[in-house]
Amino acid sequence: MPLSHEHQVSILKDILINHQSDCCGTVSECEQMERLIKSLMGNDSVDTQIKTMLNDVYYYSQSGKYSPDLNQHISDHQEQISNWISGMDSFS
Repeated sequence: MPLSHEHQVSILKDILINHQSDCCGTVSECEQMERLIKSLMGNDSVDTQIKTMLNDVYYYSQSGKYSPDLNQHISDHQEQISNWISGMDSFS
């Protein structure tokens, strides 16, 4: 059974919360975020405003995936991560 877009946003938010609190992550988490975002971007039920934010999160995950130091990449984006989490809260 496919996940609803609400569940997809919830999973995405959980990964970001982990990145924020732990200041570390994995390449597979970045890849999972990319898959979730691609699915959400193709869903007409997802609000246009959240899609704009999802583009930023997608870029963050892609940059992180290819970063030589993923943990530093996460640390460098703490403020944006906080903003994204808050933004997702406002849409759920």
